[in-house]
Amino acid sequence: MGERETSVPVKLGIYPRYSEQGASSRLRYYLYRDALIQAGFAPEFHPLLGDEYLRRLYSGRGKPKQLFLKALASRFFRTAAPEENLLIEYELFPFLPAAAELFLIGKRKFVLNFDDLVWEKYKSIPFLKNKYDRLIRRAAGVITANHLLFERAAKLNANAILIPTVVDLQKYVSPPLLPKKEGFLRAAWIGTPVTYRACFLPFAETFKKLCATFPLEFLIVARSDLPVIDGVPMTCVDWSEKDEAGFLASCDLGVMPLVDDAFSRGKSAYKLIQYAAAGLPAVASPVGENARFIREGVNGFSAVSPEEWLSAVGMLADSGRRTEMSHRTRELAFDCSLQKYAPVMTDFLKRSFGR
Repeated sequence: MGERETSVPVKLGIYPRYSEQGASSRLRYYLYRDALIQAGFAPEFHPLLGDEYLRRLYSGRGKPKQLFLKALASRFFRTAAPEENLLIEYELFPFLPAAAELFLIGKRKFVLNFDDLVWEKYKSIPFLKNKYDRLIRRAAGVITANHLLFERAAKLNANAILIPTVVDLQKYVSPPLLPKKEGFLRAAWIGTPVTYRACFLPFAETFKKLCATFPLEFLIVARSDLPVIDGVPMTCVDWSEKDEAGFLASCDLGVMPLVDDAFSRGKSAYKLIQYAAAGLPAVASPVGENARFIREGVNGFSAVSPEEWLSAVGMLADSGRRTEMSHRTRELAFDCSLQKYAPVMTDFLKRSFGR
């Protein structure tokens, strides 16, 4: 009797922008590692920018150019790897024209993955403004995180799919890490120090009015040394993957303010997805994917003006309404979970690479 035939795992070179410390890369690539292996892939991760780059970036010291240039050189040599199938976050080489990048990729099949409207960063650079469009046309498939990105990619590539940035529901069963204060509402905001400065701080005056009206405090899950807003009770804690669910479980609601600009309109609603997994109803700016995710009075409320924020938080101050919405919110979380989308992701990659 002959030996039992075994299938050989398919080598898959994964080229995220960041190491696992980078939120977008961790959630759209590393999170799928086990699912990819179970589906018959042999994933190898080659991040462009490592932990030291992120530490410098998140500390507010800007983007370290020397580390960036070193990373580009390292990736250039990395492209000589024999992997036939590539999964790429946006692009292989930032600021390199599409023609040069496609030359380096050669005849290998590649799938692109987008979770932000990255076209914005090249729109004023003539030789780069059409880069992503050219790459998308050549790709074997395109994965997008929200409807705006999907609509853009689908016009250029028939093999496009929408896979939101998801949560692993198994990690959102942690007990609270902080005790709740009697008579106080605690609102969560979770993100990076960069997005804290860009998305949270511009709403300082609104949050002052909220805290002057309600017994409200904010828990900022990012870095413990972030600048706080005078007149707003705030606790800042260091983010960690193992603690994020416990911090959210310590809160009563979540917030996701966004400035209404082109880049924000291309963002995904990942914070709202995290809040849903933790059972937190949310108040959010109806910008981009937020407007699609929020179901008024079911999993949260949309708010634009300070008056709308006051009204929304006022409704969530009612513990009975908040508890009812929390149950509904948890039920909706499966629709944006790893448990739902892991097989969708692996099946799409198999089809795209002809496996």
